[in-house]
Amino acid sequence: MAEEREIPTDRKEQISWYLYDFANTSFTVLMVTALFPIYFRNLVTQAFNDGGFMGSVLWGYAGSVTMIVIAISSPILGAIADYSGSKKKFLIIYTVLCIYFNALLYFAVPNSTAFGIPIWVWTFVLFIIANIGFQGALPFYNAWLPEISTDENIGRIGGYGFAAGYVGAMLTIIIALVSVSIFGTNSTVPFLLGALFFLVFAVPSIWGLKNRPATATADELGKSYISIGFNRIARTVRQLKDFQGMRLYLVSYFLFSNAITTVIYFAALFGETVYAFSITDILLFFAVTQLAAIPGAFIFGYVADRIKTKPTLMITLAIWVVALVIAYLGTSQIVWWIVGLIAGVGMGSAQSTARSMYGQYIPERKKSEMFGFFALTGKFAAILGPFIFSAVVSWSQAMGLGIEIAYRNALLSILVLFVVSLLILVKVRQPVKGGSEVKVQVEDDIVPPVV
Repeated sequence: MAEEREIPTDRKEQISWYLYDFANTSFTVLMVTALFPIYFRNLVTQAFNDGGFMGSVLWGYAGSVTMIVIAISSPILGAIADYSGSKKKFLIIYTVLCIYFNALLYFAVPNSTAFGIPIWVWTFVLFIIANIGFQGALPFYNAWLPEISTDENIGRIGGYGFAAGYVGAMLTIIIALVSVSIFGTNSTVPFLLGALFFLVFAVPSIWGLKNRPATATADELGKSYISIGFNRIARTVRQLKDFQGMRLYLVSYFLFSNAITTVIYFAALFGETVYAFSITDILLFFAVTQLAAIPGAFIFGYVADRIKTKPTLMITLAIWVVALVIAYLGTSQIVWWIVGLIAGVGMGSAQSTARSMYGQYIPERKKSEMFGFFALTGKFAAILGPFIFSAVVSWSQAMGLGIEIAYRNALLSILVLFVVSLLILVKVRQPVKGGSEVKVQVEDDIVPPVV
């Protein structure tokens, strides 16, 4: 299919695409996963003095609020970008939004107020806006994957992207460790440095990506972008039945994306609460997970091209199940280190393979629109996951349980999501390479489709 594209890709564009993953992972590592969750919970705990319960609950709600906004907007913007041929413009807008509001969190000093409002409230709002910027850019970034790859190497190229992200994460963690050692664990300097890291590497990345021609149809000419966006979403939903296996695959993806997002949001808080990790321990812990994730993304990218994406995805979900069972049952700190190694392998490989498998379903000229819908599924999942975790923590507090037990109970609910998603994935049929232009063909020796 690559030779039919009006604007062919090249090695330079592929490297630019990898570089964006390298750049934006600084936000994921510092602001979503490692440092900021603990910093935010401490701010809230200072205000409520409740042992960390309210901070934990509000942190989950911050993730859910973000994803509500993205779930509503990303498929519409994806369809608009596909119509206007302006993916790069939207990628720039969301990236700037993320970097700017991330940098503002440098001023979120403990025990202070702004305009009479406690600083934890401002921190809550600023993080949500920055996270909207980060998440809003992803559908447009993901839409480049089918444009810079073929059916034969989509798994490998997707794996390279995630691997580049984990390399960027490692560098960000090193910067954070140095910053913490100099300025202390309560410093906001790492937040500013993370924003600068994102900015420095995002600029050359976006510069090297190419916009493709608009894909407007005759009946869309003269209509507003909003109208086109809603109409394309409705058409995409109607057309899901034409891609055998896709609907059931999206159900499985909804569940395990839900679970992975929640683990990412609460891993640092879980390590601190249940396994008594310090800030330095947590940063080193995530360094270990990145080290495990880099070869995992590379290896499973090749495995997906060898044995197909479905069995590869099933293996990675099984890895997640093993990791969470160990985390739930463990008591010593060494257990959490082992969990980090296992989860690191499963994290990048699961997300990369899931994206690649979906890319095998979609028709060539609906990339932004279909990846917008893919984002919609993942973002709705991300609304539910942190909300469930927060709700279980809140329920445990109401039952008079300690916060450690509350976190273990919440982790159990996430483990159930992984198991159910894996069982559903068994029933999904593997899309055949090269069969996504009109209607995905499926192999006869795979389990029959479930309607």
